[in-house]
This record gives sequence, structure tokens and C-alpha cells, in this order.
Amino acid sequence: MTGQHGRRAERGGRRRTGAIAGGAVAAAGAVLLAVTVWPGGSEGGGADRADNSPPPRAAEPSPTYPVSKAPQTIPAVAEHEAARGPGWKPGPEGQVVVAEKDADELADEGRLVAGELQLKYAQGAKAGPGDVELVLNSGDAGGEAYTLDVSGKRVRISATDDAGVFYGTRTLKQMTSGDGTAPEGVVRDEPAKAQRGFMLDIARKHFSAEWIEERVREIADLKYNQLGLHFSDDQAFRIESDDHPEVVSEQHLTKAEVRRIVKLAQDLHITVIPEIDSPGHLGAVIRAHPDLQLVSASGVPARGAVDISKPASAKIVDELLKEYAKLFPGGYWHLGADEYQALMASDPEASYPQLARAAQQKYGGAAKVQDLATGWLNDRADTVRPTGKKLKAWNDGFFRGGTVKAAKDIEVEYWTGKEIGAREPVEYLDAGRKLVNLNDEYLYYVLGEPNEFTYPTGERIYKEWTPLVVRGTKPVAEKYDEQILGARFAVWCDLSESQTQAQIADGIRMPLWAMAQKVWDERKPALSWPDFQNLAKQLS
Repeated sequence: MTGQHGRRAERGGRRRTGAIAGGAVAAAGAVLLAVTVWPGGSEGGGADRADNSPPPRAAEPSPTYPVSKAPQTIPAVAEHEAARGPGWKPGPEGQVVVAEKDADELADEGRLVAGELQLKYAQGAKAGPGDVELVLNSGDAGGEAYTLDVSGKRVRISATDDAGVFYGTRTLKQMTSGDGTAPEGVVRDEPAKAQRGFMLDIARKHFSAEWIEERVREIADLKYNQLGLHFSDDQAFRIESDDHPEVVSEQHLTKAEVRRIVKLAQDLHITVIPEIDSPGHLGAVIRAHPDLQLVSASGVPARGAVDISKPASAKIVDELLKEYAKLFPGGYWHLGADEYQALMASDPEASYPQLARAAQQKYGGAAKVQDLATGWLNDRADTVRPTGKKLKAWNDGFFRGGTVKAAKDIEVEYWTGKEIGAREPVEYLDAGRKLVNLNDEYLYYVLGEPNEFTYPTGERIYKEWTPLVVRGTKPVAEKYDEQILGARFAVWCDLSESQTQAQIADGIRMPLWAMAQKVWDERKPALSWPDFQNLAKQLS
């Protein structure tokens, strides 16, 4: 598959009901999910053979087989219906089978897992003992939900969308890692949260395309579905530009490299979310266009901030947004909007009178600098919105009160509560906004640990954090759960030489594994932290 064909991962993330903690199920039989019509089955997982259901089970297997145990995977599966039988493991005669009717959607998934398990790919063949069958079927389950049936010495992975089938293959890959055997029985699984992301600051530190691609493969196996790329900041602008080559830093990714990263991500059901932060964090653009820099009434330049009272500032940013919207075909765009220096002054109107005058001219006599900044955010949203992308901005780009309100369709990416006029997460949630959790207490890996940041650990995330813990260490009320769309683990490169690419990869490994567990499965983990660590080592 290429382009956007079949890639609908963003719609996943149904909340589970009736599942057992950690994915385990009592040996006596199944614990079924309420109401969901699972892929390959009817309500609550019961069979419905008229609708592409799993094949009928063979005659009662020999009682010499013990009752199967739930598979050990990261993230843990939602439920496992135990059974007696030999299970399944890859063999030299095994095939991955995709029906011709599903080949347009599932050929990529089939070839990938066939290569990983050293099996043959057999399009249009009939599945038999030793084989893995990938199937698309109907039902009301979310696109990322799947059913994995191990019976009759074969495996059948079914879902309503290719994303769900892909996640089923990730589970099978982990089940059979090393010399493992996939246990007899039926797995029914789906994510708790629709957005499960990793964000990388490639502006402050140059990362090779190969390093980024390796991270894409790693997070795909953990069922992440988003990769954020923050590629413009004060330090550098890191992606080739045809329209404004003057802003691009010497070390950068070419557009060909970006297309390669995006294509790999799409194939692995990951959406790449680009970010050009504005109106702050534009130092690289200002170096090429110094006339755009914001200057205070006392003549002091504001680091990284463009003067948003100048039409030329909006013009160049909009031209960049339009250029890169074509390079990134995914369904999201991050507008930034954080840490605008004018709004970090004790009296923005006195410090930057040109902004105050522009605000009043555009929005009326009561308008202030924050209204001009909010208008800037809305105008940039208007530039991107025709592409059909969903819009995001950092929480400190949304302001309390004011004449101008941020557009309602912009998702809040909540990272801090330390800014001037800090707003608690519940302010956004009570206003009906949807929010993605980037809690800087747990999910910020800041190189060199400046400004009292400390490197996050997998243990803290695993033991203390949940998607409800948006700010600090205390969760918001459970009633807001549906408005919290997911979470993203972020690498920021403030002191860029503090770690090498290899050290970063090693440092973020366990935090990413831990967060994968907590965004896929909202329940308290069944494994202790040492057991989880050991499992991660076995599955690596």
C-alpha cells in the first residue's frame, strides 16, 4: 500500500469494558467484552460463522495439552480466551495467507510478517495447518481492534481495518519471539487511547534519516501510531525547502529522506505530525529575515519571536506551512504557539506597543497583545485547515479571557503548567476541548536536563503515570477520560551535545515501552516492574 490507502489509525481507541487486568483470563474460559462486535465474531466474542468468523475448531484436542496461558506481550492484550491445544509456532512449511479480495489492503502486512517470521507469503491461497491467515471483515469494532485466533494448528488474525490486522501481527511477532509458541486460544484486543505518539526535536539536534527510521520501526512494534517532528526552532531549520532555501540549516534532512520516512511510517500505520512552531521559536527564520524580529520599546530583540504586527511575518510562515503540508500527507498538523516572548513580559502592552496598537486596530479598543497572538494562531489554522488536517497547538498558546478565542477545532497539547498565567488542565477540559497528554513531569526527555528537568524513567511512567495525569503527579477526574485523546513521549534537544544518537536511543527505550503499556491498556498493569523489564528484554 502507498499514500493514505487504508491508513485510518486515528479512529482507534475505544474504551474497554469487562476485560481482565494485564490481559490475563481465568483458565476456566473466556471473559468477554461487553457489546463490541469483535472482528471475526459476534457480540462479546461469540462466533458468527456467516460473517468471516474464525474457522470451526477441530475435535476436542487431547487432554494431554494443558489449558493455555495468556500471552506475555507489551502492551498486554485486552483479553485471552484460554483453550487446550498445541498452539502455533513458525515452521519451514508455513505461509502467511491473504485472500485476493483483501490483497489491496493487507499485502503489505502479509509480506512484512512473513519476512519477520521466515514464512512464505501466499496471496490467494487457502490457509492450512501451519499457516497464518490475515482477514478483513465487517463489524462495529474500531479500526485498531483485532481478533487473533490460534486453533487447528493455524493462526487467523481478523479486523475491520488494515490497522487492526497490523496490530495483530505485532502481537503474533511478540508471542513467537525467540523460540516461542503462540498459545492456543483467542485474543481480543484494542487500544484504550486513539493517539499514541513519540515526538522528536530535530531542530535543535540533527538526527540522521536512518536513526529516525529505526525509531519508527521500534515504536510500530509497540503499537504507537504517531511520530511528531519538530523541525524548526531558534537553533536550526532542518528540512530542505524549495520556497525558502535561505532559512534551511546546513545539516538537514532532504525532502527525499523525509518522503522515505513518511512512507515507512505509513506502511507501519504511523502518522507523521510536522510542527513549524510560531510566532515564537522562529530564530532560524529570523536569521535569514532579521527585519521580522520582534523588538521591544526599549530596543531589545525578543529571542526567536517574529513581530506579528508585520504582514511579512505571516506571509513567510504561511508560505512554509503550505509548502510542507504537501510533503506530509498525514492527518495532523502542529501549529506550535508556545512561549511567545511578548506574552512572557510582565506588561506586554507597555513592552511591545506596536503589538498593542495592531491588536486594537484589528479587534477593537479592548483587545490586547494576547488577542493578537490568538488571532495569529487562528489565521495559521485557516492556512492549514483546507488541507483537511486536524490541528494542534501547545497549551500555553491558549489564553484565559480575551477578546479573541482560539478556534474550537484546535486540539490542546498539554505539556506544562509553569507558564505565566498557567491554566490547569481542567480549564481546557471544562471548556469542552480535547487534549493530548505530554506531561513534562513524566514524558519529557530533555537533553542535558536543563531548567530542573530530569530524564524520565520507564519505572516512574509504569508505576505512577496514566493518561489522566496531565500535569504534575495528580490525575484529573475520571469523567474527563474521553476528552483525553492519548499521549506523546517527547525528546527535546535543548543541550544538543549532551547525548549521542545512540545514547538517546538507549535512554528512551524503557520509557517508550512503559508508555506503550499505559496508553494501550488503562488498567493497572498485571506485571511488577521487574517482571515488565525482564519481558521487555526478552522481546527486544
